[in-house]
Amino acid sequence: MLVTSLFFLLKEMATNTMINVSLVPASELLDRIIETIAETAEAAKDVLVEKEGFAKLSSFLEKVVPILKELTKKNISNSESLNNAIENFDREVKAAKQLVLECRKRNKVYLFLNCRRVVKRLEQTTREISRALSFIPLASLDLSSSINEDISNLCDNMQRAEFKAAVAEEEILEKIELGILERNVDRTYANNLMVLIAEAVGISTERSALKKEFEDFKREIEDTQVRKDQAEAIQMDQIVALLERADATSSPREKEMKYFTKRKSLGNQPLEPLQSFYCPITRDVMVDPVETSSGQTFERDAIQKWFADGNTICPLTMIPLDTAILRPNKTLRQSIEEWRDRNIMITIASMKPKLHSDDEQEILHSLEQLQDLCMERDLHREWVTLENYIPILIGLLSTKNREIRNHVLDILCILAKDSDDTKERIAEVENAIEAIVRSLARRISESKLAVALLLELSKSNMVRNYIGKVQGCILLLVTMSTSDDTQAAKDAKELLENLSFLDENVVQMAKANYFRPLLERLSSGPEDVKMIMLTTLAEMELSDHNKLTLFENGVLKPLLHLVTNGNEEMKRVSVKAIQNLSTLPRNALQMIQEGAVGPLLDLLYRHNASMILREQVASTIMNLAISTAKQEAKQTEVTLLEYDEDIFKLFSLVNLTAPTIQQKILRTFHAMCQHPSTIDIRSKLRQCSAIQMLVQFCEVDDIALRANALKLFFCLTEDGDDGSLSEYVDQRCIGTLIRIIRDCHDEEEITAALGIISNLPMKNIQITQWLLDAEALPVIFRFLTNGKFNGSYKNDLIENAVGATCRFTVSTNLEWQKRAAEAGIIPVLVQLLSSGTALTKQHAATSLAQFSESSVRLSRPIKRHRGLWCCSPPPEVGCPVHMGICTVELSFCLVEAGAVQPLVTILGESDFGASKASLQALLTLIDGERLQSGSKVLAEANAIPPIIKLLGSPSTELQERALLALERIFRLIEFKQKYGASAQMPLVDLTQRGNSTTKPLAARILAHLNVLHESSSYF
Repeated sequence: MLVTSLFFLLKEMATNTMINVSLVPASELLDRIIETIAETAEAAKDVLVEKEGFAKLSSFLEKVVPILKELTKKNISNSESLNNAIENFDREVKAAKQLVLECRKRNKVYLFLNCRRVVKRLEQTTREISRALSFIPLASLDLSSSINEDISNLCDNMQRAEFKAAVAEEEILEKIELGILERNVDRTYANNLMVLIAEAVGISTERSALKKEFEDFKREIEDTQVRKDQAEAIQMDQIVALLERADATSSPREKEMKYFTKRKSLGNQPLEPLQSFYCPITRDVMVDPVETSSGQTFERDAIQKWFADGNTICPLTMIPLDTAILRPNKTLRQSIEEWRDRNIMITIASMKPKLHSDDEQEILHSLEQLQDLCMERDLHREWVTLENYIPILIGLLSTKNREIRNHVLDILCILAKDSDDTKERIAEVENAIEAIVRSLARRISESKLAVALLLELSKSNMVRNYIGKVQGCILLLVTMSTSDDTQAAKDAKELLENLSFLDENVVQMAKANYFRPLLERLSSGPEDVKMIMLTTLAEMELSDHNKLTLFENGVLKPLLHLVTNGNEEMKRVSVKAIQNLSTLPRNALQMIQEGAVGPLLDLLYRHNASMILREQVASTIMNLAISTAKQEAKQTEVTLLEYDEDIFKLFSLVNLTAPTIQQKILRTFHAMCQHPSTIDIRSKLRQCSAIQMLVQFCEVDDIALRANALKLFFCLTEDGDDGSLSEYVDQRCIGTLIRIIRDCHDEEEITAALGIISNLPMKNIQITQWLLDAEALPVIFRFLTNGKFNGSYKNDLIENAVGATCRFTVSTNLEWQKRAAEAGIIPVLVQLLSSGTALTKQHAATSLAQFSESSVRLSRPIKRHRGLWCCSPPPEVGCPVHMGICTVELSFCLVEAGAVQPLVTILGESDFGASKASLQALLTLIDGERLQSGSKVLAEANAIPPIIKLLGSPSTELQERALLALERIFRLIEFKQKYGASAQMPLVDLTQRGNSTTKPLAARILAHLNVLHESSSYF
């Protein structure tokens, strides 16, 4: 055998080249043996086949070294028998070394295919060395008993050592033997074998590497002298023939030449089968012919059925048969296969013209026949490819017949399977990939076949490059990845995964809303790739759904990591991406919860950070703040800045940064002040002199900065800190606010300025005077009468304008009231009682109540005419409440202004503030001496029932005011009799459930109604 012959050849070479050892002293020879063992052990590390076996041999040799070193210490030069034994041992060690060296430089595939023999020789070599070692006459040497025991054990272990090929190697060799035995010509089988062998010997599975290794393997066979062994030569030829079917072993050109040489030798007409090819039972050409004990041949399935039916005689000779004997007729089977292959090869070559036919049915029939042939055997697929059917099939994809296109896609997929050559041939046809991609956009039956074909093609590295470059391909695949067809969706996702090897494809996928590959690279890719993915994410226009999808798939963690650890440019792009994603409130809240605020603030506070980076950070923090203002009541409250230090530090940047960043910070705090639970934020901002700073910003020329400062200023005035406002709002500030209201064209900015004025302390008469001096009244009033304001801030603007007028209507300053009335404000306020928002109605009712408080002293008494009645002018009609002459402009009378009915209507509305203000205005009509006349007016306006109804209001203040009104009204008998019964139950309820204020009031009214005695404990 090959390795056996090799071993004895090497042994002979070692003997021939050996120095005449008899001339060498034994001690020197021992040193050389030790050196040889070291060289052998080192060389064994580089042997790539049977590593475990060579390592075991090295281990045994290395265990001999201490023994040899011990021998060098003895006087052994005069012992002839010892010298002979050492010489013999030296010879065996050198032979082992020579075997190791030869195996180290031999072709890996060659050695692998001979691994069984290699392990056998390793075992023989180990035992030869053991035998040589045991021949050394140790008894004649003065060695310790322990050394003698070690030598004895070592020899025994080496003799009993077993060397076996690895299980994986045995499995591959068995597959090779099976392929040879069954004459397997399947290309896929050969491809798989080549990959298994490559992985076993540690070489690349790339086609070029496999081809080189196979060529080296064939040269190794040709060059070896062992080729003289005929059995070995036949076996190697069989292995070569089997592996040559693999794609990697020959170029497409070589395969074509070999195929056409064979095909041209066959002629053009199929041959009829020989009579011996037919099964005597089925009368069909046999596939698996077997010979019975009678010497006759039948199809295996047919004769087995014959036996299964109870027959035990030969169907032809009628002689008894041994049913256990069925021998494969390999010769006949080979002849049948050769005949069948010849005819199929001719058939495949002759079908091409039919595919150019104008008859679609003929084309379909030919495609069906071609598809059946391709499915039968891998060899048929190779012939179809070599006959250059692929360009014809690609051309048929442009036909309008869907059935033809489907057959073509099916055939191309079958051809491409497990063949890189075919994949590349398909891709090289002009517009082939484009034609296949077009099928992705068609009906699911066709698109499903197209995506399966593209998936198969994508397994080739070269073809994979083409697919992603076809316009619209990735978008269609992303769409298909969510298809209702499970298989189509699965194939589309797998294909996208295959295409994601190219960064440009990953970018296209992200733009088509398929983010998984991008996120993977963002988390674990190289720095340059991360930068590409970041830039893509930062510059994409994302829908809210996409932003949410990215967050659900974990985009925040790698982004925050890059914000913290990336270089300056990476930080900038990461922040831009986060900014893009933070515009969705749900994402922004999650960013806060997952700790994004800290790293962002750190960047904002860095003075050496670029202006662009700080602007992006400020915009992102602003988005986070906006998200906190949009939290739903059922959500766990999320706070942007948890500590006072953070609030003060961030606001301090307003004075230290560029206007663009100042705007963002101001908007951040404005957003934070919008949440109902952020009163504390307003308080903290006032503590750090925010109002003083904002007053200064109201005067800047930067319109955007001024607008944001005004909005925040307005927020800080809403919950009233009269001390801070009075301290920092001076006449100059008032003038600035009025100038903004008068000259600005931004409704939001005007609304904020009006809101500030509306919220300024009412008790500070100096502020009101400054406003009048600045001609504020007509400026504010025009927003109540000018109908051109119809933007999104219209309601807020009117609310704040009406609120601002309240300070000009206070009853403590009759001059201010007159100026307001002369401006025509009262009719406008009455109109707003019916058309305004709840807050507008509240402000309007408050102003009207203040006006009404002055009416009693402004109502002119009715002149009584003296003289004859007939000569006197008609008497003037007095006000039913004030009993004098009232006008809207002079006495601010609610009755004359037509305000009573709108005020009564508001009492039935749900807003407590508006109802309370309206009731307060109505109470001015029944104050003091006006009780009788005012109550009558209220009764005529049907005001008393809604007042009674307010006794059941959840608002304690409303209850109290309603009780005050009823306590006065029910002093009058007529109203007590008319309405008392309807008020009894609510009043009794208040005596039971009311507070310390409402209980006695309710009891007093019940006393008026004679329900309770005045000495009741409720008093």
